[in-house]
Amino acid sequence: MIPDSYLVAVDAPMPEPLTYLPPENGEAVQRGQSVMVPLGKRQVHGVVMREGKSENRGEYKLKSIVGPSPERPALPAPYVDWLEWMANYYLYPIGPVVETMFPPLPRDSKRATRKSPVVKEGLVQSVAPPLTQEQLDALKGIEAKKDFHVHMLFGVTGSGKTEVYLNLLHDVLARGKQALVLVPEIALTPQLIDRFSRRFPNMVAVLHSHLTPREKTNQWWGAVTQEKQILIGARSALFCPMANLGLIILDEEHEPSYKQDEKLKYHARDSAIVLASKLNIPIVLGSATPSLETWNNVLTGKFQLHTLAQRVNARPLPEIQVVDLREVQSKRKDEPSKLPFWLSDQLYKELQIVFAKKEQAALFLNRRGVAQTAQCKQCGFSCECPNCSVTLTVHGKSHLVCHYCDYTERLPEICTNCKEGPMEPMGLGTEKLEQDMAALFPELRIVRADRDEVQSREQMEDLIESIEKEEVDLLIGTQMIAKGLDFPKLNLVGLVLADVGFNWPDFRASERSFQLLTQVSGRSGRQSAGKVVIQTYNPDHPSIQYTVRADFKEFCELELTERREMNYPPLWRMASFRIQGADVDSTKKAAQRLVQRAHALQEQNPVYTKDLEVLGPAKAPLFKLRNKFRYQVLIKCDSAQRLNRFCRHILSSNDWIPSGTKVQVDIDPFQML
Repeated sequence: MIPDSYLVAVDAPMPEPLTYLPPENGEAVQRGQSVMVPLGKRQVHGVVMREGKSENRGEYKLKSIVGPSPERPALPAPYVDWLEWMANYYLYPIGPVVETMFPPLPRDSKRATRKSPVVKEGLVQSVAPPLTQEQLDALKGIEAKKDFHVHMLFGVTGSGKTEVYLNLLHDVLARGKQALVLVPEIALTPQLIDRFSRRFPNMVAVLHSHLTPREKTNQWWGAVTQEKQILIGARSALFCPMANLGLIILDEEHEPSYKQDEKLKYHARDSAIVLASKLNIPIVLGSATPSLETWNNVLTGKFQLHTLAQRVNARPLPEIQVVDLREVQSKRKDEPSKLPFWLSDQLYKELQIVFAKKEQAALFLNRRGVAQTAQCKQCGFSCECPNCSVTLTVHGKSHLVCHYCDYTERLPEICTNCKEGPMEPMGLGTEKLEQDMAALFPELRIVRADRDEVQSREQMEDLIESIEKEEVDLLIGTQMIAKGLDFPKLNLVGLVLADVGFNWPDFRASERSFQLLTQVSGRSGRQSAGKVVIQTYNPDHPSIQYTVRADFKEFCELELTERREMNYPPLWRMASFRIQGADVDSTKKAAQRLVQRAHALQEQNPVYTKDLEVLGPAKAPLFKLRNKFRYQVLIKCDSAQRLNRFCRHILSSNDWIPSGTKVQVDIDPFQML
């Protein structure tokens, strides 16, 4: 019997699905089916979520479903369940959430694509190396559970986590299933794609933001039709409905890039775990520096731990040397040096040794440009962005750039404030490192990897290929070079200024610093003995001390103790409300009203008075961004369910929000700026 109505999710900013009558031709439609429906004066795509109820129709005159969508396949039932969870948990309209499941173009579109292939086909199949005992133990432990389990593969840098992944994929494919492999910022890890493609020739599809719409559509269909058995992708690949999925792997699970900060503010790791539970399949999280959220789940027994404590072939971890920049500067007051101000004698000596041996080195600094800013020597004035509350960064010899809104202006020679003093670059960036190293070692072949220099996947592929062919002596880069890169000849890594990030206005600052220091250090000595030189003004900082000792567990114990005292995640859950608008007074008023609503809700409902804290309103650390003023309200709670209900109640109406002001909620926020 055909129901009298259906609930259909359409791509429109409405919190719930819309109710439609069955198609006029009497044809039944199923849950998850893609359909065309009328919306206003146009027809739009939609997905049937469930049958409607006649008592909920009210007095509205309902329209009928036009019919099935010929361009889009039906979504498997577990994916529909998962999409409903996504919309409910992240407090986002169901229609736009569902829309993320489909490719950007029709399947038979003739729009041109690039000449370079997304995945190299016709590669010679590589031979699997023998596994270490630790790898075998991890592999057996994971393969023993075919249903839903969360496995944490905790392995030091260079311990062979990728080889475990490859063996797991071999088992999944042998059972006739598909696999999804998520990696952070896939455009930056062509090495991994190449390695997977060689082990499984012509079986790999790829999805990430650097593909053209045509490429995305082709790769999406390759995975959906099971023409390709393995899908490798950034976080958005999670939304490819693979009906025969048997395993999810999420590499470098600690990476902040798994969290989307705009529109649907989901975390790919958490969402992937829920999807695996809906599909009743195992999921493997891998990292040398797991997030505290994941590690806490290991400690409480929710996740199963598999450890790779040794590097492959028993190679040692790199030797780490810490240089106190305070002592360097003090010494140079009495004994001037020919070296740049940022380069210690110790790091310079190690660079000379490596280059003499024809090996490779890398210098890491998480700042782009020549200098952080330009400052007047006379009055101290710094050039600020007119659109954002940040100082402009010096690029080249004559330009100032905002890294948030891309505003640019020429670097003035004379201060625009006092009209007297000269404007001089202050601070340090990767472009300055490149200039100084070229002056010190004119014979070196130097490449720079940052967002200014590398802006496409082809550029990154060319850069990596040149390093692998040993056509590069020195790599200079930002955190772009810290993720998943493996260069056999790279035996020295210098962290030029490890302090960047220590004082970031974020409760995760120490955790992120420790992860970054450990990951960057792990690029050194992958094939032979390596060294790391960490330059810092804070040599006693816990992030540095525990990196030197390679003691992840002790670092986590210290950090979890501090989080527990402050009721911060992962012990409590958190939601962030961002209030932004072009008028500062209206924006502030909206933030104050939000807090008033929150306190009133606590007074009305006793369930929200215990173990729930409302903090703010306060100016966001980045108060002005792209000409919008921003306030922030944080809500902490010991229960994810109560926190979700509380936030939903706050947003249940919008008549308190002034015109021109936006209120956005971020569940489990990662970006506190």
